[in-house]
Amino acid sequence: MKTKVIYCGLFSLFLLAGCQQTKSENSSVSQTTATTMTTKTSDTTSTGTSAKESSQSSTGNETNQVIKVSVTKAIELFQNKYPDAAVTSLELDSDWGSYFYKIEGADVQNEYEVKIDANTENLEAQTPEKLDPEDSQKKEEDALDTTNLLSTEEAAQKAVEKVGGGTATDWDLDKDLGTTYWEVKVENGKQTTKVKLNSQTGEVLSTETED
Repeated sequence: MKTKVIYCGLFSLFLLAGCQQTKSENSSVSQTTATTMTTKTSDTTSTGTSAKESSQSSTGNETNQVIKVSVTKAIELFQNKYPDAAVTSLELDSDWGSYFYKIEGADVQNEYEVKIDANTENLEAQTPEKLDPEDSQKKEEDALDTTNLLSTEEAAQKAVEKVGGGTATDWDLDKDLGTTYWEVKVENGKQTTKVKLNSQTGEVLSTETED
């Protein structure tokens, strides 16, 4: 009888040990599976983040490449076309996502207008218009001071700083009371602000906000 009890006890011990070993193995497999899933999830997240950063970088580069032709170069192209003309108006804005310069000028006889692609330097000239006799002084009266101009990048930076954020989208070079100025349009959310800057010093002359 005692022998049977001993055998039963030993059998129970072996059975218990086997169950514990099985549980341990299952736990190990479960932990390994969880670790593998975590690693895959981390890899996927990392890949997604890298792709997003690459996309943002690409978008940023495309934005930086939108305007390749400087304002100085655009004026030079105009003056090469019409050596005797003074620049009386200059605009830089976009048409269907492509930036271009529109430059107007005059000499003592004619008024001129050209459109210059801000990426390729391609120049399209309109047919010159004859000035009326009363407008013969247009060159002297409306000529812009194009010496030591702030670049469009510098003007944009100062305008955005004045607004407190946003993106510069349009630039106009004009003249008022003898002072040549940049007018930069800044889009900041749903708000549009036009900032006038002295075209040489960058001093803010005025701001106008449109909601």
